Amino acid sequence: MAANQGRGKKRKAAGVAPRERRKVRSAPVVPPERDPDARGRIHVYTGAGKGKTTCALGLCLRALGNGWRVALIQFDKGYDGENEHYAERKLLRTLPGVDLHPTGLERMNADGTFRFGAEPGDVAEARRGLAIAAEVIAARRQRLVILDEALSAVMVGLFPKEEVMRLLDLHAKAPRAELVLTGWNAWEELVARADLVTEMRKVKHYYDAGVGARAGVEF
Repeated sequence: MAANQGRGKKRKAAGVAPRERRKVRSAPVVPPERDPDARGRIHVYTGAGKGKTTCALGLCLRALGNGWRVALIQFDKGYDGENEHYAERKLLRTLPGVDLHPTGLERMNADGTFRFGAEPGDVAEARRGLAIAAEVIAARRQRLVILDEALSAVMVGLFPKEEVMRLLDLHAKAPRAELVLTGWNAWEELVARADLVTEMRKVKHYYDAGVGARAGVEF
């Protein structure tokens, strides 16, 4: 008994709580897929730094690893059915569980230069992307829905920000999916509605030293 008392004194001196005073662990949180009241969160990845789409694609991979179904709607990232400028889509097309919806017209000119501006066809494709997004959110078949470059589409005038807010309203009616939006210039109302907002801030970029986009890194 004296030995036990001696150990108790040593434990107190070392700052270790006696066993009977240790905190009892709380009950584990119910996994979202088993919780009928689980609510999908709204993520926004914005800012002038590199990594917005890259982050969303990382979430896509993680979701697939957990057995989730994913919808990826991309705005202003054209695909003419032959020339693929976004190499990640080559892999995504082979993965079960991904519903891939690229929208937008080709912006690479024959001489390798990039076409800027918003032509009527660009606007029409952006509207098609909005319609797909609304259908996907309402159907509730996916656990993760990504609206890639939706904010950039607003910035360049392909559709007004109110269209994005309508998608958030639609999601709020049955928010089972995680909803992810990427792109430049998130606005105040969107930030207020989102559950998670990450801003990619450029500290340094090799573009400024004249290094162009590189396969496997930028596309």
